[in-house]
Amino acid sequence: MKKTLRLILGDQLNHNHSWFQEKNDKVVYFMAETQQETGYVKHHIQKVVAFFLSMRNFANELKENGHQVIYYEIDDKNNEQDLPSNVNKIIEKENIKHFEYLYPDEYRLDIKLKTLCNKIDISSEVYDTEHFYTKREDIEAFFEGKKEMTMEYFYRDMRKKHGIMMLDDKKPEGGEWNYDKSNRKKWTGKPEIPEAKTFGKDVSKVLKQLETMDVKTMGRIDKNKFPWPTSKEECLDVLDYFCENLLVHFGDYEDALHTDQKFLFHSRLSFAMNSKMLSPKEVIETTLDYYYDHKEDIDISQIEGFIRQILGWREFMRGIYWKEMPGYKSKNELDNTNKLPDFYWTGETDMNCLKHSVNQSLDDAYAHHIQRLMILGNFALLTMTDPDEVDAWYLGVYIDAIEWVELTNTRGMSQFADGGIVATKPYVSSGSYINKMGNYCKSCKYSVSKKEGDDACPFNNLYWNFLYEKQEHFKGNMRMNMMMSLLKKMKKETLDNHINRSREIIKNPDNF
Repeated sequence: MKKTLRLILGDQLNHNHSWFQEKNDKVVYFMAETQQETGYVKHHIQKVVAFFLSMRNFANELKENGHQVIYYEIDDKNNEQDLPSNVNKIIEKENIKHFEYLYPDEYRLDIKLKTLCNKIDISSEVYDTEHFYTKREDIEAFFEGKKEMTMEYFYRDMRKKHGIMMLDDKKPEGGEWNYDKSNRKKWTGKPEIPEAKTFGKDVSKVLKQLETMDVKTMGRIDKNKFPWPTSKEECLDVLDYFCENLLVHFGDYEDALHTDQKFLFHSRLSFAMNSKMLSPKEVIETTLDYYYDHKEDIDISQIEGFIRQILGWREFMRGIYWKEMPGYKSKNELDNTNKLPDFYWTGETDMNCLKHSVNQSLDDAYAHHIQRLMILGNFALLTMTDPDEVDAWYLGVYIDAIEWVELTNTRGMSQFADGGIVATKPYVSSGSYINKMGNYCKSCKYSVSKKEGDDACPFNNLYWNFLYEKQEHFKGNMRMNMMMSLLKKMKKETLDNHINRSREIIKNPDNF
């Protein structure tokens, strides 16, 4: 075998990959923390720390298992701070004759590595990350010839193909494919929610390195109590904790919102999975094993709701990403161009739902999907914010945000900028939905029950203004017919009031 350099990216920490199953003294693994990756968007400080610590732990485990590893920390004097320069330097220094890498899960890096391989004068080869259930191209093949790409049909096919929660006659366990209707309860204080699983690590060393290297970040961090898992063992601890303490009520309160509960019954496994420290298969198998051992205590709706997010939605969104890129990243079907409000960076707003959701994002690098979709994304869409600005914020602020999953969820599901590739209608609402799902409205300066006036919930005005402003875009959209009909029936004076106040909000959102 030729002396080979194998590159491992920061979101490719798959301990079970076939590369690592045997040692070879002609193989050198390379990993690096670079300003190229910390700087292409402004990331949350906890996100940068989590990835760097996880990468370091992964590299150390490889070394302990007898593999040769070259690792550059962010302040290493040998670090050229960008991927191609580092690889070229090591090829020359180590007399490398062959280069290998794993398929990146970001189009930007996919192109960068293809370009690198075309320029180097040694042979190269690319391998699968062995993480996902599907290949990049599977979604396109599955929906070939179909008018719409409906996640539910893909999800059912995945259940059948992998024998997950299926009966022998190819019917779903429990008789239903989807228990989403059972996943919409409002949490009002009971049942009791266990404390989130955290680790309380001291991360002062890496913070000092980031400061020395002048790495620009956003968000907040407690250097003495870093909460996130950064090793395989810790990730498995979080998974076990979810099964033993949270799964029993996960589905019921999956969409709930509450001022006193940031995490509710959510697993918070997305970083562990998106960094590939945990695979979707081991997460699904572990949770299913626990469910089958405790079926007398756990309703099927809890486990199905969890499985659907991983086997269905996660794989579906990755497939859409690779099918639609690179054009997907520039889609703006609703022609939105406004600036993202400053309070997304500070948390300073009188709108209580936004104040809680933004500050939680800044404090924890985390918000669950309803906060992201129906509060933060809802407001950005109703104020007709440029999807480029929304993308940059979401990609930076969340610890689990890697472009393949962030872009499709934000530009597609949240902002409807793709014109309906992911979602069949825009996910917008007045304040009534937010009030229905949680208690944010009770302690807000604005009244969710009022539709007009200075103390009315801004979402109430913005919702009708959005429908009015974008009505041409929704002609022919059957799912929007009812709301368009209500808009047409609205009294002119009422509609004018909605429009006028919305213009004030959109012009000066940070005044609300």
